[in-house]
Amino acid sequence: MKLYDITIEYQTEPLGLAVKRPRFSWKLASGQNDTVQKAYQVIVSNDDLLVWDSGKVESDQSILIEYAGADLEDETNYQVKITVEDNHGEIAEAVTQFTTGIFNPQDFVADMIGHNFDASVTAPPIFKKSFTLDKAVDKATVYVTSQGVYELELNGQRVGQDYLAPGWTSYNKRLQYQIYDVTEALTENNELAVTVGQGWYAGIMGFEMKNHHYGDRVGAFLQLNICYEDGRKEIIVTDETWSVETGAIKSSEIYLGETIDSYQPQILKGNVLVLPFDKTTLVAQENEPVRITERREVVADFIAPNGERLLDFGQNMTGWVELKVKGKAGQKLVVEHAEVLDKDGNFYKETLRQAVSVDTYICDGTEQVFRPHFTFHGFRYIRITGFEDVNANFTACVLHSDMKQTGTFTTSNPKINQLQSNIRWGQRGNFLDVPTDCPQRDERLGWTGDAQVFSWTAAYNYNVAPFFSKWMKDVAADSSLEKGVPHVVPDILGSYSSSAWSDVAVVVPWVVYQVYGDLRVLEDSWTVMHEWVDYIANHAEDNGLWMSGFQYGDWLALDKEESADRTGATDKYLIANAYYLYVTDLVRQTAQLLGKKKEATTYQQLYDRVLAAFQDEYYTKTGRIVSETQTGAILSLYFNLARPNDRGRILKTLVTNIENHKNHLSTGFVGTPYINHVLSENGAHDIAGTLLMREDYPSWLYAVNMGATTIWERWNSIKPDGTFDESGMNSLNHYAYGSIGDWMYRKVAGINQTSPGYKTFVIKPLFIKGLDEVTATLETPYGEISSHWICRDSQIIIDVTVPVNTTAQLYLPEKDGFITLGSGQYHYEYETNTDLALLRFSLESTFGDILEQPLAVAMFNQMAPGMLDNPMIDMARGMTLVEVLGAAPDARPLYEAVINELNKQEF
Repeated sequence: MKLYDITIEYQTEPLGLAVKRPRFSWKLASGQNDTVQKAYQVIVSNDDLLVWDSGKVESDQSILIEYAGADLEDETNYQVKITVEDNHGEIAEAVTQFTTGIFNPQDFVADMIGHNFDASVTAPPIFKKSFTLDKAVDKATVYVTSQGVYELELNGQRVGQDYLAPGWTSYNKRLQYQIYDVTEALTENNELAVTVGQGWYAGIMGFEMKNHHYGDRVGAFLQLNICYEDGRKEIIVTDETWSVETGAIKSSEIYLGETIDSYQPQILKGNVLVLPFDKTTLVAQENEPVRITERREVVADFIAPNGERLLDFGQNMTGWVELKVKGKAGQKLVVEHAEVLDKDGNFYKETLRQAVSVDTYICDGTEQVFRPHFTFHGFRYIRITGFEDVNANFTACVLHSDMKQTGTFTTSNPKINQLQSNIRWGQRGNFLDVPTDCPQRDERLGWTGDAQVFSWTAAYNYNVAPFFSKWMKDVAADSSLEKGVPHVVPDILGSYSSSAWSDVAVVVPWVVYQVYGDLRVLEDSWTVMHEWVDYIANHAEDNGLWMSGFQYGDWLALDKEESADRTGATDKYLIANAYYLYVTDLVRQTAQLLGKKKEATTYQQLYDRVLAAFQDEYYTKTGRIVSETQTGAILSLYFNLARPNDRGRILKTLVTNIENHKNHLSTGFVGTPYINHVLSENGAHDIAGTLLMREDYPSWLYAVNMGATTIWERWNSIKPDGTFDESGMNSLNHYAYGSIGDWMYRKVAGINQTSPGYKTFVIKPLFIKGLDEVTATLETPYGEISSHWICRDSQIIIDVTVPVNTTAQLYLPEKDGFITLGSGQYHYEYETNTDLALLRFSLESTFGDILEQPLAVAMFNQMAPGMLDNPMIDMARGMTLVEVLGAAPDARPLYEAVINELNKQEF
């Protein structure tokens, strides 16, 4: 046995840790099956000084073990030794370390400094400080942030690999700072330079293209703590002794792009001002920084039909283009960005709206490397001008929060694989410090609804615990009992409280807890979670239902003619109250987990009252829904709102609605995440498979067939004739409909957690027509789970991996019951169920396409769980129905039951 992937607050050997009670996690690897941790011991030391010894703890807990020793000291290196014993008597040890930062932000002595340049100056200021060191340095740590976005240089070299730091927070309430070890970069004579762009702080943001949302002038904050080898300490801080000037960057805006003049930059010198600043808003970096995670080369360099030179990088992405070139002195090079070409093959920028996304570079005559500093673009194609008689090399730099990939999902169907790629690229493009709705147009805001519906899928693809934990603190900072929860966070719109959107305050912390076993995120979010439910209760009618205020409803659903509000046909307040009940129940469960018994009882009572009122308002006595839409039925079933006796009729309503839409969905942002779950969990899994595999509009694979490499905002963002939706709201990188990824992992691959962090889980794959092989892996807090199945040539093959220190229940397709598995790798191989396969074919042969009717499929699957399309039906070709039933006598009762039920229907 050995230990691996040892982390402290999700980080490996973190620097500048400012968590007073850090938590330790580790994974175990063993060559023996059924291995479980029996005991652990964690020892924390500061050199030879023992700081904390947990003692030998008889426990199988190996994630998020909380430090329980004496208070940790500032800027101190601690060594950690972890010893584990398993149930086989084997012992393993591992060591790691962490270095603390500054726990109390008021202990910083630096000032926030600004400049006195005229407001007409668009060039980012560069704050500089020169200093001399005359002694050998033992350790040097720099803490730096800005009101704006910054890049730090020390002695002309960039410090760190982070971009758009300090990220986007609710700046006036929370401002992240970054920590870097610069010991090796110091010399005798040194210069610090902090360049600060407008960024989210003072730059143009939002539909109205307004700036100065947090302040009208950028500022810099830096503290360099130096420890000399002789024990003496020195501090270099931002104050009035610094200088400020402009440089080669003439202007930089996130929406507009950046202009760099390296030929004749207009250098302006100004005076440094000490700005009022509340240091209590400072917090150490909480999530992964934004970094370049991939570099992509040009796949096509061509001249468009209109004569313009275009470059294609083969993938819609977020980032920028790095340019290596030797131009003439004063030569102007222009790079424009777009997601797509129009139907004629020309550059199409309409999806960007007012965000022109143009980078301009003026050469100095030498060989140069250009890239933007304080902007980013959503693009696949670039249009280049000014490059005549110049050789240039172009590299697309993919930019997003540097999350660790945790999930993979591949199948025998290339189009489904492309869909999964589109989902993952949509997440990469939009998880840029905050979960934006889109990365390209004049928006790029932290829309809460998009993040809420995608959160489960996000957690399959990447480790999003630090990312969401950081963002949820901004949700809490911008929310209140009086106003509710904003529609975008950080809040620059000032719009609050819509169901499905504002419910993010409850849903996302719950997802993080379930996926990572992180109870602290619930503790940190408790106030905003229960205050959101309290807000709704305070605005409810006398009957207890929420029936007032603005609601987005089933955004962009197809079951209604598009109007100004772009909302589907499902009653908005049905959706509002369905989510009200959903989050109330989650708050109740959270209260129980946190030991808040009184609050748990209160929210249980609230739930019961509202549910009774909901059922009276939205269901008739016979189980008919007020809104007989797909989404109305989906929410009724998924959130368990319908009376038990009414579920059958509501399922029939859903299935019939899908059938009336010629086996297509018509759902928007609210219904889409749950539609396939509801079908698979209620005996209609075949229909869920049909929806996934459809290739015409509206469907997921329609976009794939149209060449999409990310998820679209609309089901028909590009129409079959190559023209575009003309609503003025048509992003081609909008991940909300990528929420189908959760169902693909959970139902098709069959990986479901049954306790937080996947300590226990289920593997229950469900076959669908059109796929004969699926492989999925998921790196959980305990290790990698894998699920691989093949169903072809009359054989079913199942391979699963169960991590050490976990337990799984495996449901083999076409088999009864489940198998309980401890850790290890397992292989199963067996024949498909011939009787059911023959019956399926006999029904299809006898009744033609009757089993293509959704209701028939639902009935068949309800009585024959796990029976889907099967290659064995080929054996029945040419046989009469009597011959088939004679060869498969066990199928006769099922056959008769299906026929009897179908005879009741009107086909």
